[in-house]
Amino acid sequence: MSYYQRHVFFCCNQRDGERESCNPKGASELRDYAKQRVKELGLAGEGRVRINQAGCLDRCEEGPVIVIYPEAVWYTYVDRADIDEILAEHVTHGRVVERLRI
Repeated sequence: MSYYQRHVFFCCNQRDGERESCNPKGASELRDYAKQRVKELGLAGEGRVRINQAGCLDRCEEGPVIVIYPEAVWYTYVDRADIDEILAEHVTHGRVVERLRI
């Protein structure tokens, strides 16, 4: 068994230049929101759920993006409602949110 039941990585990459990156699309703000919600829902901690910031996950053009392990499911999202849905469905119940999957 892994240390966490689910490990959620938010791409928070911020690059200069022409190539897109996730952070200008609200990634850091929504990562902070997800961390707060996981704690409020009592899901955080050893053996439970961990929300982490990642550097570039190399899918910024599809983003912002997150990836959830151990299932290795990739999502894009727009707002808090999308994050709430991912937390309620995938993180809590293990059901993939197909409309946000990439």
